[in-house]
Amino acid sequence: MSTSKHLLFELGSEELPPKTLLKLSNALLNNIIQGLNAAELTFTGSKAYATPRRLAVFIENLASAQPDKTVEKRGPALQAAFTPDGTPSKAALGFAVSCGTSFDQLERLKTDKGEWLSFTQAVKGQATENLIPDIIRQSIVGLPIAKRMRWGSFTTEFVRPVHWAVLLLGDIIINTEILGLETGATTQGHRFHAPQKITLVKPEDYADVLYKQGRVIADFEQRKTLIRDAAQKAAAAVNGYAHIEDDLLEEIAALNEWPVPITGTFDPRFLDLPPEVLITTMQTNQKYFPVKNADGGLLANFITFSNIESSNPESIQHGNERVVTPRLSDAEFFWNQDRKRTLEDRVESLSSVVFQENLGTVFAKTKRVQNLAKFIAGHLGADVELAERAALLAKTDLMTEMVGEFGNLQGIMGRYYALADNEPKEVALAIEEQYFPKQSGSPTSSSTTGQILAIAEKIDTLAGIFAVGLIPTGDKDPYALRRAALGILRTIIENKLNINIVELTELACAQIKTVSGQTGDQSETADRVIDFIFDRLKGYCLDHGYTADEFDAVSAVKPAEPLDFMQRLQAVKVFRQLPEAESLAAANKRIRNILKKSDTQPAAAVGTLLEPQEKQLLQAALQSAEDIHPLLAQRNYQATLNRLAGLRNDVDAFFDHVMVMTDDIGLRANRLALLNLLSEQFLTCADISRLQS
Repeated sequence: MSTSKHLLFELGSEELPPKTLLKLSNALLNNIIQGLNAAELTFTGSKAYATPRRLAVFIENLASAQPDKTVEKRGPALQAAFTPDGTPSKAALGFAVSCGTSFDQLERLKTDKGEWLSFTQAVKGQATENLIPDIIRQSIVGLPIAKRMRWGSFTTEFVRPVHWAVLLLGDIIINTEILGLETGATTQGHRFHAPQKITLVKPEDYADVLYKQGRVIADFEQRKTLIRDAAQKAAAAVNGYAHIEDDLLEEIAALNEWPVPITGTFDPRFLDLPPEVLITTMQTNQKYFPVKNADGGLLANFITFSNIESSNPESIQHGNERVVTPRLSDAEFFWNQDRKRTLEDRVESLSSVVFQENLGTVFAKTKRVQNLAKFIAGHLGADVELAERAALLAKTDLMTEMVGEFGNLQGIMGRYYALADNEPKEVALAIEEQYFPKQSGSPTSSSTTGQILAIAEKIDTLAGIFAVGLIPTGDKDPYALRRAALGILRTIIENKLNINIVELTELACAQIKTVSGQTGDQSETADRVIDFIFDRLKGYCLDHGYTADEFDAVSAVKPAEPLDFMQRLQAVKVFRQLPEAESLAAANKRIRNILKKSDTQPAAAVGTLLEPQEKQLLQAALQSAEDIHPLLAQRNYQATLNRLAGLRNDVDAFFDHVMVMTDDIGLRANRLALLNLLSEQFLTCADISRLQS
């Protein structure tokens, strides 16, 4: 009977990079699990631990050995196993040697495809403790470490110098070498609170022993929860709540093994700065949680965390307060200096900033985006003057001191500076919203001008980068073109904008050629950009519950407007639930095949028909054509398909009683014309023949 034991592996090191700690921890766990699965070692559970000074993996109820198994090896075919005189061939003898046996111990394997020599061998599973060292070593080699380092006289490499390694299988120490260290059962606690070495006895006691004896909270998620709760409790003490963003929460959890909250204050005069400036300064530079009041406004407080439980926390508080003051003073200086010049005064200076070496400057891009914004606004019936103004000023905050220091405030500071310049509020908001949506799931631009600018800016980037041949491949997308394409689609669809993406793309590509001097085939570039955008649209649709065949049915009729595409797609999704859908989809497929394969051209108009079923179908088709005309004008595709579904019985009767490919050429042409009439009606919405049953 197979037994099982818990496994613990811990690697202790110098402080690990906080922004990649969780990624390394998850990768180590996944790599070890893959190694165990590949070795056919079963287990019932697993857990990763991560602190600034350690990565650890706990495996629950790991089998003590691989299962015994029977291995069957297939050798040469029987006809190649013997020479003409009946003696074993070289191939047969070589196979026996490779199996570690003699020829007379080989068996014959019969299948429906022939007969072969074979050898069946019982293989005893190896002990887990013999397999684990290599699994651990390979798991470490496979970690996603961008830059590895060496230390001392060691030739081994890791993200940071390592100092200890624990490897326990139950109460047994697996003695091996990991990154130049001999494994053991000794770990280390908190660098200051518990610097003494700690001996581990059982893997399952790991987290508890570190907590009680080592003053270390090994569980990353537990530390995150503790930090979040402690920050909110500290903020409540000053009548506020902590502004906590997930990225910073994870980073603080990765910086502390024993997190202790510290509340600090700063000069209230800094509250006159835009709140985003204060938040960025505190979060990015200092790793502080800002504190807000009940109305969402900032208080002159912050919450930081110390990795030590000090006997004099006030000194830590005062130290942090001294550090943050010059940071906020710098931001205050930038704010005051930047407002001495208007954004409009900075437009010409964009000529000194290169957008992309083959596409010219940001000033050239600004002019292209202005033209695109004008085009979009005109088609939407929006305020063209506001759109052009927003496009002109869109990138000018790049030339400010504040954005030069805090790049993530691009757009946000443009809004503040535009308002300070008494620009229209719609223009100011658009300058910020040109970058929306900023990430997956985040909101699109809320203002019409912001939506126009966001689309214009992104389509210009797509056209330009494609024109110079920097098309995304695999995981490489340095210009975030996939995100730009999806941003265009989301802005159009979610705000119900009737924009012809084909026309817009062609204009964008034409501008790249005329403004930036590109000499390539602009129509070919436009086609590639359009295909790229519609590839993103397919992903968007699949993510929203539509199926691949529904998407293909709509894509076949090539709608040029993403919003129109989605309206058709929704109609197709509803249509396929109708009882008539499957029969009509099959009939349409049959109609398309007949029309495609026929060497007879359909008549220009349906002429004389003989059978009552085809006459009835013609009348029904003419009536449906009349009925759907106003529905299509309203883009009521669902009602259109519902009306076409009413043709099912007449279509079925036609195919049951009428032979289309009759020998009478004239009659055949008329019947093909009738089928063509039906096909064209269904193609007004989508090619439903592509729907799978």
